[in-house]
Amino acid sequence: MDGITDVAVGVKRGSDELNGVSNGSDSKKFRVEEAPPSRVIHIRKLPNEVTDAEVIALGLPFGKVTNILTLKGKNQAFLEMGTEEVAITMVNYYNTITPHIRNIPIFIQYSNHKELKTNSTNQRTQAMLQAMSAVHSPSSEAPEVVSVASSPVLRIIIDNMFYPVTLDVLQQIFSKFGTVMKIITFTKNNQFQALLQYSDPVNAQHAKLALDGQNIYNACCTLRIDFSKLVNLNVKYNNDKSRDYTRPELPAGDGQPSLDPTLAVALGKDSSSLLGKIPGIPPFLILSSAPVLSSLLTVLMLLSIHNDVFHFLSGALSPLSAAAAVAAAAGRVALPGQPGSSGVLLASNLNEEMVTPQSLFTLFGVYGDVQRVKILYNKKDSALIQMFDASQAQLAMSHLNGQKMYGKIIRVTLSKHQTVALPRDGLDDQGLTKDYANSPLHRFKKPGSKNFQNIFPPSATLHLSNIPQNVSEEDLRLLFSNTGGAVTAFKFFQDRKMALIQMSTVEEAIQALIDLHNYSMGGSQHLKVSFSKSTI
Repeated sequence: MDGITDVAVGVKRGSDELNGVSNGSDSKKFRVEEAPPSRVIHIRKLPNEVTDAEVIALGLPFGKVTNILTLKGKNQAFLEMGTEEVAITMVNYYNTITPHIRNIPIFIQYSNHKELKTNSTNQRTQAMLQAMSAVHSPSSEAPEVVSVASSPVLRIIIDNMFYPVTLDVLQQIFSKFGTVMKIITFTKNNQFQALLQYSDPVNAQHAKLALDGQNIYNACCTLRIDFSKLVNLNVKYNNDKSRDYTRPELPAGDGQPSLDPTLAVALGKDSSSLLGKIPGIPPFLILSSAPVLSSLLTVLMLLSIHNDVFHFLSGALSPLSAAAAVAAAAGRVALPGQPGSSGVLLASNLNEEMVTPQSLFTLFGVYGDVQRVKILYNKKDSALIQMFDASQAQLAMSHLNGQKMYGKIIRVTLSKHQTVALPRDGLDDQGLTKDYANSPLHRFKKPGSKNFQNIFPPSATLHLSNIPQNVSEEDLRLLFSNTGGAVTAFKFFQDRKMALIQMSTVEEAIQALIDLHNYSMGGSQHLKVSFSKSTI
């Protein structure tokens, strides 16, 4: 097996990366050719101390892993997937997003071997394969290694916590290993901790095996996981500190959830306590290129933003950049961007019969101040949207990629364009290009606005504000029903100037927001609509 030379798939790489199993030390060049698909995957350039569990975790989200062979001296491994189709899906995904283990990029390609013939007497490896596959194959027998997981509750400690870790971040990470039923977060001994309850102890064992010791962000926010002595958590409130996903009716309080305290602390800290303060350089967030939670969240397709190292160069992190950071942490990011990218997005698979520059301005304006919109003349199912800066573009992409707009699932990626060009004077482009640079409807132009604290992904529940006193619940229900959706719940806040309204689907809520944000309610009052994190 040591003499195998496999060929990289579909991606041009440097000569050191294509040199078979030489571990990248030689300079001999190979021509890039596409090897035939195989259910055996060849993985190269692994970290020196990589574990079998970390390698298995690369393949597990795509399907069953049936065997593994690690070549520790060569920093390589072979992973045998259950079927060739599963292997193809895995390779195709990693051709788009480079996987990382322990912050080191690794390389994945088909092997020339069709199966792994290894000594299966390694009981620990086989038990690990069974344990990590148990969640994906509920009918399989729970292996002996799982028997130690007597509790479905994990105790999680976050070490080296430089950046905020929220309840939602934990839910996104741990839900990929089973059904998360309850989470309680708290601070003890000046450390952020959490108790997390799964529906089954096997899920807890699986998550502990894969996540213990991993970093949520590069070189910080390390997960330390152990089993709790508790077997059941008692959650009284659904809010930013605790959540019972089996009881959505638990009280959460009126209004939008307040800014998470850990994020508030991060916003108020001087950057000298993080990476140091560089005089004369304004605060900003750079999204560069390293994965979150080393390879694991990239593998799980939670955080496919390739480099979300947060560089705090001076002062406090700007509010919108902080929101972009939280969005990345929550795992809603689409395809990776390039370092120093522009603020221009490409939206595709649009409903060309329905979409307009104004509808895109309104929807994307939830996540930043849209400057210009251009629907492409020769491809009217695609549009360029220029945001105020790259952080806003990343934030909009992270939340809107994969959402349904006018009946079609839209795709949002970073564009290679630096700006959106306006049509030349005298040229009629049929109203496909609009300049919104001076729009009074920008949500984030006012420093310190509460809008910075209320940036949430599209949801079926909408937050309404600026409601006139003479407008009733019936008026608002009728207004939102006229957008083509069904109103399932409504709740006024105490002062009746704000309310929550719940549509039957996220798509209906998106449509209602597009149609009714800035809707005239009579006189000089215009309705303000945004997505809510709450449910009714």
